[in-house]
Amino acid sequence: MLRARGLGKRYRQRWALSDCTLEIPAGRVVGLVGPNGAGKSTLLNLAAGMSAPTAGEVEVCGGRPGSGPAQLAKVGFVAQDAPTYASLTVAEHLRLGARLNPGWDADLARDRVERLGLDPAQRAGRLSGGQRAQLALTLGIAKRPEVLLLDEPVAALDPLARRGFLQDLMETVAEHGVGVVLSSHLITDVERVCDHLVTLVGSRVVLAGEIDDLLATHRRLTGPRRDPATLPADQHVVTASHTDRQSTLLVRTGSPILDPAWAVSEVGLEDLVIAYLEPPAPATSRPTLEVLR
Repeated sequence: MLRARGLGKRYRQRWALSDCTLEIPAGRVVGLVGPNGAGKSTLLNLAAGMSAPTAGEVEVCGGRPGSGPAQLAKVGFVAQDAPTYASLTVAEHLRLGARLNPGWDADLARDRVERLGLDPAQRAGRLSGGQRAQLALTLGIAKRPEVLLLDEPVAALDPLARRGFLQDLMETVAEHGVGVVLSSHLITDVERVCDHLVTLVGSRVVLAGEIDDLLATHRRLTGPRRDPATLPADQHVVTASHTDRQSTLLVRTGSPILDPAWAVSEVGLEDLVIAYLEPPAPATSRPTLEVLR
């Protein structure tokens, strides 16, 4: 679905994305997470063909983003503020979509608008935030793309509208088999709908893979105070905290934890993501990124 090799984007002297190497299989629903300024929107803009790389290369659905009408037809993109034209009605948005997209599915668009209860005669500027987000999603889906890129589509929605949006998105994924890359600050939303995770920190990818695999290979260890450097070589320390007598470590490993001194517990997705957003543990290095397929 998406492949990047050494991908980077620089604005003047600042790298918004740096040395990004990823390979995401087709048909995944990907959660793209990270703090503000980490490069999430930049990656999505590059994947959509809205901007060109400064370094490296990116491939989406087998082609170079923005390379021509056939490639553009493969990608649906809903930008961060779910843009719509305030002076156009819902019906006019659908007619515009039909004019701009050769693969436009008019029946799909019309059925979604009816099911969502959107008034075709209503101007977009008079819709609620949730309704505008659903209209933008309808435009993205009705072009019948192979992959749908969503940049913080639910950030401004209330919890009820957000839940409805995500439920509708998953029904679309199940019905039409479209792949999704969903940028979000809300880990609970990512956990609800995504099966793949990409975490960006400081314009770089620090964690990527299938969510089930990532959770299965991370463990929290609690036990007598210990220098993390003394752990076995296959236990890569992500974070470490210490009291006078106790150490708590989050480690990444593919092997069982056999040391009886440790109390071993599983880690949830939110704790896992937050751990990778924190500075690396002292006297240790963060585990080398491995893209899990």
